[in-house]
Amino acid sequence: MLCELVSWNSETFSEGEKSFPEKARAKLQALAYFQEHPDRISLHQADLGRSFLTALYKRDDIQKTVVLISHFDTVQTEEYGELQPLAYFPEKLTEALQAYKGILDADAVRDLESGDYLFGRGTMDMKMGLAMHMALLEKASIEQWPINLLLVTVPDEEVNSSGMREAVSTLADLRGTYDLDYQLFLNSEPSFTQKPGDMNHYIYAGTMGKIMPAALFYGKESHVGEPLKGMTANYMASFFTQRMEWNPRFQEEHLGERTPLPVSLQQRDLKQYYSTQTPARAQALYNVFLMQRSASDVMDLFEQTANEAADACNAAYQKICEHEQTEGIGNVRVLRYEELEAYARQHYGDAYVENIRAEISADTTLDERDKSFQIAEALMIGCQELAPAMVLLFAPPFYPAVNTSEATVTEEGIQLLQDIGKQHGIDLKPIHYFNGICDLSYVSYQGTDDGWVSYEKNTPVWGTDYHIPFEIMQHLQAPVLNVGPFGKDPHQMTERLHKQSAFHHTPAMLENVIKHQV
Repeated sequence: MLCELVSWNSETFSEGEKSFPEKARAKLQALAYFQEHPDRISLHQADLGRSFLTALYKRDDIQKTVVLISHFDTVQTEEYGELQPLAYFPEKLTEALQAYKGILDADAVRDLESGDYLFGRGTMDMKMGLAMHMALLEKASIEQWPINLLLVTVPDEEVNSSGMREAVSTLADLRGTYDLDYQLFLNSEPSFTQKPGDMNHYIYAGTMGKIMPAALFYGKESHVGEPLKGMTANYMASFFTQRMEWNPRFQEEHLGERTPLPVSLQQRDLKQYYSTQTPARAQALYNVFLMQRSASDVMDLFEQTANEAADACNAAYQKICEHEQTEGIGNVRVLRYEELEAYARQHYGDAYVENIRAEISADTTLDERDKSFQIAEALMIGCQELAPAMVLLFAPPFYPAVNTSEATVTEEGIQLLQDIGKQHGIDLKPIHYFNGICDLSYVSYQGTDDGWVSYEKNTPVWGTDYHIPFEIMQHLQAPVLNVGPFGKDPHQMTERLHKQSAFHHTPAMLENVIKHQV
């Protein structure tokens, strides 16, 4: 079944991603249980013509329910080169790689020669997780387990998690329709290595959050022959990025674990064509991981860093102006997006702002990040008296951090998993936060209203192209666990899955932890 699921190419934003849940539904509909209860398996609309699948095994006299969460989209396959046609056929690819050992690193060669691994796009991240969930659903329905299982598999986890954000409302609706009592949200993202050569199998009681503070740098254009009649956006950005990259101010430590340091994910000026006019506008995206901080906390730190960068930029610029005996164009100011929008509404009216947002939202050639910057840029064009300025905003996506390590269900589940692991000769290592992006971020939300209001106010595309159902998420409260198969090198040509872990050890663990909820 894994090889069949992998062969259904479902790269994010592809036609295959749209058709995948229909194929998965057809496969589950072949089970006797769903032939008897066809109303308990459904497709639900996400966005861009994509959908997610729910399948419910329900005992009529039982409320306790375990939710099985997975995603079926994968990243691209260009890195496979001439082997790209085999990327979605694990057995053929694994065999073909025997002739390409020269392009593999030593660890991948060892694993290939061992015969213990299956290579291929999606084998590890994360169609094996879905395959296990489908098998559990089949087994539970045949053996009539005294607990409900709700399978939820979604598109778009690799980019914006549009599928899971839409699934939140469906989870709430199904709970009411079928009188379900959610006991556990169980994801089966794979066990990631913590460092090169790491062979430990991890289980996770939560997942790190991720947020993307961003900045629009709006300077003043000039002719290159008169550079001090303006200020390039690139000059401003250089001071900011220098202070954002690897800044420990944004690193969190909780329960003995630390988030990775922040880095820039994109920085570029917005000048489209070459000319001798200097670039007046630029943009930058920064990746910040979260554990306990809210969006409001991050924006406060981001603004503090921006003010330091602006002060340094202004001091350096003033020194140059003094040397050149010119007044310059003034100091760089720092604005939150919400301040810029409020200024534009005050001076031009609400309709002016909403027309800009609607016009940019309607452009289907832009993604949510591009739209965020274009809205801020359009407002600044109308408010150039605020320049030069650094405009601070949030760009999608946002993944809240979740951790339920201290819940009794989680503690008991981890102990049970470790005991089962020992029976298979595996020393399972519990970790509080999954060190990758995970759809568990959208359940068991622990944030406050203040935290998400700051996000809404400073995200230009909020309500038009991007939305997170924070209030509903607050009502989907149950412990979370991530238990998946061991693998290596997700998103790389050498992505691979450990076969014993995938087909023997992890399924036994999942079955036992589910039955423990009875």
